[in-house]
Amino acid sequence: MANRHLSRSIAMQSLYEWDFKGRDKSKIEDIIKKNIQEFGPGLEDTSFVESLVENTIANQEKIDPLIEKCAPEWPLDQVTIVDRNILRLGIYELLFGNYEEVPPKVAINEAIELAKSFGGESSGRFVNGVLGTIYRELGEPMKDDTSKRKDNEKKIEKKEAKDKKKNN
Repeated sequence: MANRHLSRSIAMQSLYEWDFKGRDKSKIEDIIKKNIQEFGPGLEDTSFVESLVENTIANQEKIDPLIEKCAPEWPLDQVTIVDRNILRLGIYELLFGNYEEVPPKVAINEAIELAKSFGGESSGRFVNGVLGTIYRELGEPMKDDTSKRKDNEKKIEKKEAKDKKKNN
């Protein structure tokens, strides 16, 4: 399991536990440490886990209304704890994350994978629907980002030019 995916998994489990145990912000640090030890032994850099959890909680007042808006038939307290916290994490990455590090589609796909792994039978579809709606409302940022493709094309052109020079 890649470190970022493992980190997201631990972050989601920490958010789940925090939510399940009454959302006491003073206990989140201990919850994170315990979950890193239990689910990520040997994980050298834990800063991504810590950042995801702390920033998701810090932005919860902005995130939760989006869940309610994009899933109006599901009051927030009726969304399963797992799905609710996967959505919080995914929305945090969509709205407040660094698009250079985690493009929006990667954030959505990671959330869907967490939902498939930890949620119920329809969790993946539910998470996909909510995050997809938010992504579209944001104007589909980076949808047509071809910067990496252009960089690769430039590298290929340079290599071809060098090869051509060598052969002449």
